[in-house]
Amino acid sequence: MPHRSDSRAPRRERPGPAAGEPGIGWPAWQPPTATSSPCSGPETSEPGRGTTGRTAGTTRSWLGGRPPLPGSADPAFRGDPARWNPEELLVSSLSQCHLLWYLHLCATAGVVVTGYTDRPVGTMTMDGAGGGGRFTEVVLRPEVYVAEEPMREKALALHGEVGAVCFIARSVAFPVRHEPTVAVRP
Repeated sequence: MPHRSDSRAPRRERPGPAAGEPGIGWPAWQPPTATSSPCSGPETSEPGRGTTGRTAGTTRSWLGGRPPLPGSADPAFRGDPARWNPEELLVSSLSQCHLLWYLHLCATAGVVVTGYTDRPVGTMTMDGAGGGGRFTEVVLRPEVYVAEEPMREKALALHGEVGAVCFIARSVAFPVRHEPTVAVRP
């Protein structure tokens, strides 16, 4: 079989943790490498015009052979509101990481989740020195439905455990708070 050096090459998985250790049942995660997950630079949507138009420009990025992700600056900075901006992607990444770890913890604890919706909100402040700023917090507001009433208390408590294992929440320099609600819906 020919060697494939592109992102479609199969990943090798290391053995997972032993029974009873965190992460049981999850495949080993391997960080992308330069050869297996290339990322393109920005490609302007208006070739030849660059930033001379009304907008600050839009981009498309590729990660590891996945479909292009349309990106732009935030509309407050002359970006295209129909495209994802980096701030939205960061908040979405925090929400998605919380969701996936939460579902794993629920499955491990025997909590049957029948529905999940999040409406996260990120708060940013501007530093006043040339337009830069930073996130000061993100609040996740998951609305969770579980199969049975006795599962509600555990389902609510498990949200508090996610912050200790979510790679993204552990990597940011601002608080990530949770305001979950849990109801029964078989």
